[in-house]
Amino acid sequence: MTENKKFAVIGGGSWATAIAKMLCVNLDEMSWYMRNEAAIEHIKKYKHNPNYLSSVEFDVKKLKLTSDINKAVAYADYIIFAIPSAFVGAELEKLTVSLENKIIFSAIKGIVPETSLIVGEHFHVKYDIPYYNIGVITGPCHAEEVAMERLSYLTIACGDPDKAKLVAKNLSGNYIKTKITDDIIGTEYAAMLKNIYAIAAGIAHGLGYGDNFQSVLMSNGIREMKKFIRKVHRMKRNINDSAYLGDLLVTGYSVFSRNRMFGNMIGKGYTVKSAMMEMSMVAEGYYAAKSAYKLNQAYGAKTPIIDAVHSILYEGQDAKAVFKKLTDKLD
Repeated sequence: MTENKKFAVIGGGSWATAIAKMLCVNLDEMSWYMRNEAAIEHIKKYKHNPNYLSSVEFDVKKLKLTSDINKAVAYADYIIFAIPSAFVGAELEKLTVSLENKIIFSAIKGIVPETSLIVGEHFHVKYDIPYYNIGVITGPCHAEEVAMERLSYLTIACGDPDKAKLVAKNLSGNYIKTKITDDIIGTEYAAMLKNIYAIAAGIAHGLGYGDNFQSVLMSNGIREMKKFIRKVHRMKRNINDSAYLGDLLVTGYSVFSRNRMFGNMIGKGYTVKSAMMEMSMVAEGYYAAKSAYKLNQAYGAKTPIIDAVHSILYEGQDAKAVFKKLTDKLD
């Protein structure tokens, strides 16, 4: 395994900031692309991102900050994408340099709207990147707790174990523990689906359901996730591992979960538009609900929770009435 590889982070949000923080511990230098020029100048001057995780202080001598995605991609051997899935297509359209021989890792928990594919599949299909050069970084891990240096766990998925180990090594630290897996497709779908279940948990909370119901909802959620992923990509996996069940639980219950927050607003009576305007960050589960529902028309997995969230967000059905029906479908 070759050690001296160059890394770039693509994105300027909380998760990108958390990943940059982790990498900076282990690397002498890295590239970091973000669109916001003002944020770049602020980091150079004050050593922290003014918009996300502002408590994190960077050694700016280690950062090659740029608002040109082509510079970041040209610099790096390993490129970690950490931008909302809804914006992946637009960002990649800016590329003029080749992705050939680049190692792509996705820290994105969503579906690319233009192709209805998870990010790894999108890079494989649209940019002809082989699966052994594609990986996934998943939780259970909230960026906010990384900023506070609370003990967190990451799962690094890649078909090539040496590449997974290299990324895991460079993200590891005193408060970050990592493990690797070869389940690229399953972990990425799980990361997308758990956001939908977190929205469901938020809606339930907003409607006034208690912890007893939430536990049943999450129990059904992990079983529904297992059915969906098995239809998409059948292989031996333990759905109770942290990358699946753990990530679902932290997203469904945490006060830091933007998807739960979004769902809570919907449950309290906000319209989708007003809830999105209220939040300063993207709730990936909103886009995922549409994509997962559409994908499942072909797969035919039994997914009452996904169906319920989709009907509320995209069909304008009343949340209270939908959840009353949903309670009879859970066990």
